[in-house]
Amino acid sequence: MTDHPISRFPVPEVADLPEDLRMRILAVQDKAGFVPNVFLTLAHRPEELRAFMAYHDALMEKDIGLSKAEREMIVVATSAANGCQYCVIAHGAILRIRARNPLIADQVAINHAKADLTPRQKAMLDFAMKVALDSRHVGEEDFAVLRGHGFDDEAIWDIGAIAAFFAMSNRLANMTAMRPNAEFYAMGRG
Repeated sequence: MTDHPISRFPVPEVADLPEDLRMRILAVQDKAGFVPNVFLTLAHRPEELRAFMAYHDALMEKDIGLSKAEREMIVVATSAANGCQYCVIAHGAILRIRARNPLIADQVAINHAKADLTPRQKAMLDFAMKVALDSRHVGEEDFAVLRGHGFDDEAIWDIGAIAAFFAMSNRLANMTAMRPNAEFYAMGRG
């Protein structure tokens, strides 16, 4: 669809990757129907890709404390604030699917305070934004607000860790000029 490169760094062929990474990427391709460009871009450094995927999965693939849709909300809101096109587009698609709502990702990316969210979810995103953009000012009052909305310390850790992990991911995506796959744009919209 486009002649634009997916990264400003060399992108290895999937067939040339170590077997564990190749198998993981091919499994994603079988499920999604395409290989997300994040895997191809970060495969430039296989050891770092392994670490990235392990921490991503530890944060994003559980349903304790936060739903999977709420985890994606954090990614979309903070990635938009960090100006990360790749993560807003890719995780916006995942959010639309997990929330079963074709509007939510756009709302969260533009202004989570005006999005169709619960007060609990807005408080979650307020805290995630503070972690992503102004973490030195996180204080006990922030924790008190979250506890008032029913979040325990483990859920609060997850909110902060997701915001922090994706702040790093956003910076890598911007540094590499990682391009979103065209397939993401239509996912979960209808």
